[in-house]
Amino acid sequence: MSRLPEELVELLNDPASGKVVGSTDEDGTPHLVTKGSLTTLDGETIVFAEGFESTQSNRNLIRSIWFNRKVSINVTRGTTSYQIKGRPHKYLITGRIFRTMIDRARERRGPQADIAGVWVIAPEEVRNESPGYRAGLAAAKRGHFHNHLDVLREPE
Repeated sequence: MSRLPEELVELLNDPASGKVVGSTDEDGTPHLVTKGSLTTLDGETIVFAEGFESTQSNRNLIRSIWFNRKVSINVTRGTTSYQIKGRPHKYLITGRIFRTMIDRARERRGPQADIAGVWVIAPEEVRNESPGYRAGLAAAKRGHFHNHLDVLREPE
């Protein structure tokens, strides 16, 4: 695995960032959930706490392991946005990472907070989806051809 971009690591570790995990059910129907616990502990893998064993997202992630399916993650704050595609790698119910994540849950939600487990996602593709970044790529590749014609017109 390779190191995640530093800007993405900062977003993942920022509690104010919006974090969404997308998976698919047995029919391929997308399922999106926000995961405030989503973070990186090592700068290479992504982890998040799962509150209950019976959630649709938990079932989908198990299916992703069984059938080698990818998940999609979006992390956004302000005008900075990243999409990560990866594969669920492990589901932890004990150990150092589990302990770290349950301690964090209890800091946020109180001493009685509990989690069922921790998902570990191995990123395979990271894409900067920030509008400014994408516009710069389009301009470098196609010049003004990426603009709508009204943008190039003089104001009346």
